[in-house]
Amino acid sequence: MISNLTDIKLQQLKFEETYLSSFSTKSECSLGRKREELPCAIRTEFQRDRDRILHSKAFRRLKHKTQVFISPKGDHYRTRITHTLEVSQISRTIARALRLNEDLTEAIALGHDLGHTPFGHSGEEVLNELMPGGFRHNEQSVRVISIIEDLNLTSETIDGILNHTGKIKPFTMEGQIVKISDRIAYLNHDIDDAIRAEIIKAEDIPENCVRLLGAGTNERITSMVMDIIQNSLDKDEILMSDKIQDSMNELRDWMFENVYIDSPAKNEEHKARRIVSELYKYYINNYESTESIVRQDNEPIERSVADYIAGMTDRFAIQQYVELFVPLSWSGAGYSVF
Repeated sequence: MISNLTDIKLQQLKFEETYLSSFSTKSECSLGRKREELPCAIRTEFQRDRDRILHSKAFRRLKHKTQVFISPKGDHYRTRITHTLEVSQISRTIARALRLNEDLTEAIALGHDLGHTPFGHSGEEVLNELMPGGFRHNEQSVRVISIIEDLNLTSETIDGILNHTGKIKPFTMEGQIVKISDRIAYLNHDIDDAIRAEIIKAEDIPENCVRLLGAGTNERITSMVMDIIQNSLDKDEILMSDKIQDSMNELRDWMFENVYIDSPAKNEEHKARRIVSELYKYYINNYESTESIVRQDNEPIERSVADYIAGMTDRFAIQQYVELFVPLSWSGAGYSVF
């Protein structure tokens, strides 16, 4: 029976110690934060991480950032925030089944794409080409949580966010879950969106993938999730069977060939790239007069400009481009966009 607020947290910690797998990351064993803080009376450290990410400005802006389709008009196309929520759902399902720390898993999932640019990977590629030292959205996500908004998250959450993509494996099982769940989510919801946009048809999907994974989104996700759970039970790493992994890779290659590269979904991409490129060059040349750019101490101009652009939503980037580069027409009521 809970007699006071402190008991709420104590029961949660006891639950983790009693119920969670020996391979899980326990809240009491966290490596901690860069700056020490007084503990919360009712929440564990990873629950605090999750809440801070959820309430961040960067998280809210994800609702107007591209997933695949640039500034989609249809209400049912994914944006970066719906992608993030789907990653979170898949990750939590796997974590719960494997008795791993669901709170840490959710925190990593919710924060993994906070550093994504407007216009999705198109914007990321442009900044990577223009910025000295390159630009990678996972590293930018860490900048968001550690510098730009300074959420002071735990080391476990930061590591999971940083290594959700790339060759380095997160050091927690929970981080490994998010890494593979990210791929499961984007692959399946991108297929769904591409079918909705009539770029591909369901019957076009490779027969081998349909046979092993299923014909629909729900069936494919279920097949992948069940396979991961079955192959990762009582093990110290997150695994997928070779046959399901191979089928998933085949499906991903097929999507690159039919959707991600040279498809109608990419018709506007060159315009998006130009917007990001022109904004970057303008802000570099007009850095001192652009008051909205936050200057980070002892960092080059290029870094601050990249931070500013990466934080933009699609529509804000378009708005800024129009204001800076599109001439206004004159009428009796004043100037307006053509």
